[in-house]
Amino acid sequence: MKKLASLLAASVALLTFSSTAPSAAASTLTLTVVANSSETEPTVTLFGTLKPAKKGAKISIQILEGGKWKATKLAVKTVKLGSYKVTTPAQANEGKFTYRAIAKVGAKSIRSRARTVSIKPAPVIAETKTLISIDKLGPGNRIHGADISRWQHPNDAAIDFTKMYASGVRFVMIKASDTRDDADALSVKYVAIDRAQAQAAGIYTGFYHYAVLPNSSSQDVFIADAQAQAQKAAWRLASLGGYGERDLPYALDLENNCVVGTAANCKKYASKKLITVWAKTFLATLKEKTARTPILYSYPSFLEGAMVRDDELRQYPLWLAQYAIDPNIPTAEPGLKASGCYVHSWTTSACTSEWTVWQYSSCGTAEKYGVPGARLDLNIFRGEVDAFLNLLKGTWSPTTADQMPKNEVSQLVLKSLTATTADKSVTAQIDVFRPTGAPVVTGTVRFYPNPATPITPVPTQVVERASSGSWKLSIKGIPAGTWIGEMGFTDATGTHADSRVPVQFVVGEAQPQPPAPSPTPKPSPTKKPSTGGCSNELNK
Repeated sequence: MKKLASLLAASVALLTFSSTAPSAAASTLTLTVVANSSETEPTVTLFGTLKPAKKGAKISIQILEGGKWKATKLAVKTVKLGSYKVTTPAQANEGKFTYRAIAKVGAKSIRSRARTVSIKPAPVIAETKTLISIDKLGPGNRIHGADISRWQHPNDAAIDFTKMYASGVRFVMIKASDTRDDADALSVKYVAIDRAQAQAAGIYTGFYHYAVLPNSSSQDVFIADAQAQAQKAAWRLASLGGYGERDLPYALDLENNCVVGTAANCKKYASKKLITVWAKTFLATLKEKTARTPILYSYPSFLEGAMVRDDELRQYPLWLAQYAIDPNIPTAEPGLKASGCYVHSWTTSACTSEWTVWQYSSCGTAEKYGVPGARLDLNIFRGEVDAFLNLLKGTWSPTTADQMPKNEVSQLVLKSLTATTADKSVTAQIDVFRPTGAPVVTGTVRFYPNPATPITPVPTQVVERASSGSWKLSIKGIPAGTWIGEMGFTDATGTHADSRVPVQFVVGEAQPQPPAPSPTPKPSPTKKPSTGGCSNELNK
């Protein structure tokens, strides 16, 4: 968007101070701080000189927070003349901050005097009045946002988006879809009404899809699964009428690489290579279908440990989650470790993360924002207002062909069926396809006994999703005998039509089992102390 005027605001601290540490009477260290606020992103530059001049002396920077000096990630070594300089993006757009420098010379530490600098936002005059409504009321003078799902609707309670707007929130990301059909149904329950009410209150809206990865070692399976899940997200967006003028792009929530078991007790993880292929496929497919570049949501250790660095991934805006860091502090930022930074596709040569949205807390005081319950995820947008508006460019109005199909013909393929004895489960591997040959997007499978020969008591059926359109079915409790029935696919959403194939199998007599040994008594486990949950997170 063309600007009529753009002013450069700079607050420059030019006075130089020095102090002499008692333990190093012959050495002094100076510090000068310059804060520049530009139309893109403010920066803080710190520089000075160590005397007598010494090359290679380590200079570290501390910031004063709550009356205490705290270390920052900023560190540099002096050059031959004893001078040093370090520049960092200011994560906060506005405020006053106090720094000091510390030089390490042998076993001695030499401190500069403290220096306070002010960061001021650069005024922007735009052609449209739209900018006036996107106030920067979040921490660090950033555009403030939240994200919500069914957890913000306890007992079906409604969100007061008017109160959310009054609190300073200007965008909200809404969970719109999920790999799992049960969780997806809960997303459908709230997304349309939340979107409509948020926009009516003046809040921009976006959407996100929570992903569960397939249990496979095949790249082809990962690609097909990613395409199917992207199709689900596109269908959901189409059901909402496509992208409007107040809609941010769809985001992929990718934070779980466990494919067998639970996050707390995972038995199998997907490989880094396959996860990266899956993410690229999903994002590219959704971009092609909706003509808008989607966003990737994750957290730093997942991006580093569960994915491969990839230039193609870096094309997509990053929504980064990292808590217990104060975005009001200009030198605080997500993506850092205790030492160094997390290295992933969005890591720069300066060891910083190129994030677009930062989820800085999962512990926002929900009531303050008009949300039922106790906690709310809070976010800030990194860029200026024009950068925020750039994400809104390009509307998408779906055609009839883009809408989720109704009762689309499906084809069930029984890949295998194994039956042994009555004390063991009957298992089946089942795939279900759309008319295009692509896997179905929703639905599940089960065994239907012949009504003429019912099984009593009713067997227990457990379905494990391998990937989109592919399941393992385990049936426990079928007695000895010859059984006939049908393996069937059913879709509660009505997207794909039911389909069945006849089956017949023989179950032998149960094998006698030796008596189980008496269990050895175990001491009661020691209860772990509470970690405090939100004790280190911001709630504002």
